[in-house]
Amino acid sequence: MSKELIHSATFVKSSVEIDKCPPPAYPEFAFIGRSNVGKSSLINMLVNKKGLAKTSSSPGKTQTINHFLINEEKNPWFLVDLPGYGYAKTSKTERNKWGSFIRSYLDKRENLICTFVLLDFRIPPQKIDIEFMQWLGEQGLPFCIAFTKCEKLTELQKTLRFDAFTVELKKTWEELPQHFLTAAVERMGRVEIQEQIAAWRKEFAEDFTL
Repeated sequence: MSKELIHSATFVKSSVEIDKCPPPAYPEFAFIGRSNVGKSSLINMLVNKKGLAKTSSSPGKTQTINHFLINEEKNPWFLVDLPGYGYAKTSKTERNKWGSFIRSYLDKRENLICTFVLLDFRIPPQKIDIEFMQWLGEQGLPFCIAFTKCEKLTELQKTLRFDAFTVELKKTWEELPQHFLTAAVERMGRVEIQEQIAAWRKEFAEDFTL
């Protein structure tokens, strides 16, 4: 059995301004995706704490940058729940404001190690997701992909969907960005993501005063 790598998870604060985020004292890992991609469910599964990140059947629920402190007693780090993007029923003004808000955080947050971009594995590659990842690449911001809701597909469907994403992403990248297959109910991908975060934390530990 794999050693448990997340021992505690505590909500710290919600922020609507970048300079109001917690001091950048610890390594930080952000999670983002289109509205209703299953982000809150994935976060709760990852930290094994039901209800930590608020889930909702209404897309566009997260409208703030939410910081959670992980492993407060030893080797702490921040998990960050970012607002979803692309919710059609949100006004264009609000979408633009959120977009600028998110980009500013991603570009300026000095302790951000990597951003997990969540993609719903049940549907074909979406233009808004591709453009967002292209922007991350252009800015030189590290990211990886977490495919969500994988439990809803057969093995054949997973293969076909993965092939479709590979074709689309290789239009921009020579190799597919690092990726994880996840399913909140089945806890698929939990250990793999935890272990990758632990590896990155170890790699960048000397950059932070822990």
